[in-house]
Amino acid sequence: MFPDVPKLNHTTKGNFFLIAGPCVVEDEKMPMEIAEKIFRITESLEIPFIFKASYKKANRSRVDSFAGIGDKKALELIRKVGEHLNIPTLTDIHTEEEAIRAALYVDVLQIPAFLCRQTELLIAAGKTEKVINIKKGQFASASSMKFAIEKINYAGNKKVILTERGNSYGYQDLVVDFRNIPEMQRLKVPVVMDVTHSLQQPNQSAGITGGHPELIETIAKAAIACGADGIFLETHPHPATAKSDGANMLRLDLLEGLLTKLVRIRKAL
Repeated sequence: MFPDVPKLNHTTKGNFFLIAGPCVVEDEKMPMEIAEKIFRITESLEIPFIFKASYKKANRSRVDSFAGIGDKKALELIRKVGEHLNIPTLTDIHTEEEAIRAALYVDVLQIPAFLCRQTELLIAAGKTEKVINIKKGQFASASSMKFAIEKINYAGNKKVILTERGNSYGYQDLVVDFRNIPEMQRLKVPVVMDVTHSLQQPNQSAGITGGHPELIETIAKAAIACGADGIFLETHPHPATAKSDGANMLRLDLLEGLLTKLVRIRKAL
């Protein structure tokens, strides 16, 4: 099950789809270099691929954290990736104005987890007629996401994806409840597992988010085994030097091995 997204590089053929890319556009060359490497892997494994990159980071822990290279410049670079590889692209939005702006450049608009209840934002996103990927809030139950879907539908848009990214039961950790995947699928939308963000350790003492990247494979395998329609992950050639969320990213040279294992699990199902 997958919504109608233009430029999808494969039909699903029973496979999961992949939303992947860097956390944020860091410079002019990086988005294309990462996208081309992911594209080659997904073409080989027949995995539908949506390139993801934030054009700006509006929710950093510290005021002096890297936020982007400029909105228009970053959005143009993301669009260039989509046009060059003929694949759909995705970016985050945070306000109604951003929904209108970003919709001119990408195929999928993503609602961050903390904003999944923001009525005006969801309606504005829905009105763009783009596919809308809503991340389930760390505070939200799976069943409550029906109200977020209804807000997109209210705008006349039926193209919705829900993404699981863990629940917060304390101040500085997240726990994945895999019951959320089938529970959200009952809402008749594709459900994605955000593997890397579910392994975050938010708001550490230095104001920098931590993570457990060694568990990426574990969470991804479990999600596919539970029947997730898609996998979301952030990847970077050198996570240690990434300008955002490096602590929980997958190293790019490990991606092919991971996806190969996930395809085998999917086929076994």
